[in-house]
Amino acid sequence: MSTVDVTRSSAPAGAVRLTDVERTFPTKDGARTVLRGVDIELTPGEIVAVVGPSGCGKSTLLRLVGGLDTATAGSITLDGSVVRAHDESTAIAFQEPRLLPWRTIAQNVALGLPRGTKKADAKARVAELLDLVGLTHAADQRPREVSGGMAQRASLARALARSPRVLLLDEPFGALDALTRLKMHDLLLEIHRAQPTTILLVTHDVEEALYLADRVLLLRNLHAAAPERPRAQVVALGSGSGIGALGSAGAHGTTPNQAAHAPDRTGSIARVVTVPGLRPRDRAARAITDLRTSLLDGLGVSHHTPLTIKETA
Repeated sequence: MSTVDVTRSSAPAGAVRLTDVERTFPTKDGARTVLRGVDIELTPGEIVAVVGPSGCGKSTLLRLVGGLDTATAGSITLDGSVVRAHDESTAIAFQEPRLLPWRTIAQNVALGLPRGTKKADAKARVAELLDLVGLTHAADQRPREVSGGMAQRASLARALARSPRVLLLDEPFGALDALTRLKMHDLLLEIHRAQPTTILLVTHDVEEALYLADRVLLLRNLHAAAPERPRAQVVALGSGSGIGALGSAGAHGTTPNQAAHAPDRTGSIARVVTVPGLRPRDRAARAITDLRTSLLDGLGVSHHTPLTIKETA
């Protein structure tokens, strides 16, 4: 895959601010609140991953930021302006590539271009993006003629075609096999280096979140049968880890004193964790594995200490 200078085609990364956001849906049994008290800021160029149990509102949050849905209460702004419906400053890619089967890969990517793009500019932009995601050789192929990983790369290229200030990814690698997923992780980081847009990533994979993101946002299901059990103590990682304390929440760059204040237990945000280290990270690093354990604990996944088998004489 060759390196192409595509930053000249990129808009500046956007700053997203969610202030006391709530989303309630009407049901036959009455109103059901999926998100409550969501208050967080995404800084320009930051990658924030969202994890949480099913039904906690991860995809709903993504749709709200993308202007595909409207908050019941609170506000969402992009660079200080209220997010509008179908705002071209944002783009979204889903778990399924959702490519049009009768169009070529290049034609599918071109669908993401802003309206009114001149033909020559469109051709050049599509060529840049296909090169960036390693699909130049597949430009004239149909979706049925490429692998799942290639189709997902085309979906990412289409989302980037309008040079969005905010890229929204809804489990974009969830349908891929394990090896292809790892390759796509590195591809996403390469794309982010070339076009450092702000990214909000929804995933069920904690390891994926920790490998890719600057911060991980853990949401709770407001309608869980039982509340999350309180942690007996706050577990701090070793010095130089870049993390104040596990179980803390707050905006990017909070001080240890600020991080010590727990979020509203009635709100959707259970925890916000800053991930230490520069990307690409060592997945086996102690700080990362400790964070993985903490987040899985927050998701209610039990951990068992392996039994030690003693030798007998």
